Amino acid sequence: MTLKSALVKDYMARTLVTFTPDMDVLDAVAMLCQHRIAGAPVVDQAGTLIGILSEADCLKVTLNAGYHGIWGGPVSDFMSHKVKTVDADMSIIDLAELFMESRYRRFPVMDENRLVGQISRRDVLRALEALAEG
Repeated sequence: MTLKSALVKDYMARTLVTFTPDMDVLDAVAMLCQHRIAGAPVVDQAGTLIGILSEADCLKVTLNAGYHGIWGGPVSDFMSHKVKTVDADMSIIDLAELFMESRYRRFPVMDENRLVGQISRRDVLRALEALAEG
């Protein structure tokens, strides 16, 4: 395999931490910290992707607690509703370009409108490293 033929599905994380919209955001923050991840998809009861909760989104929780004394609330109050996704069959090269053009650090990965994984900037670097060695 070459870097040009490497696909998102070859390097994405398949085992995902996910949140539900009604989950308490403080529980979600704890999971982000526990798993050492910077964000995770938010799915409804049917498993449909409806948002993403990132560390940046969680900073709003800190502001609400500090300024208004409001601790927590549902994930749906803090998540980003507009989610940019990528296709599992996208090339790693095209993905690297997309990362360079955007502020996002990770993208949910879709296959036929179904959430199948997540890919990060670090996964792109892992692909580069693996293909350079092999």
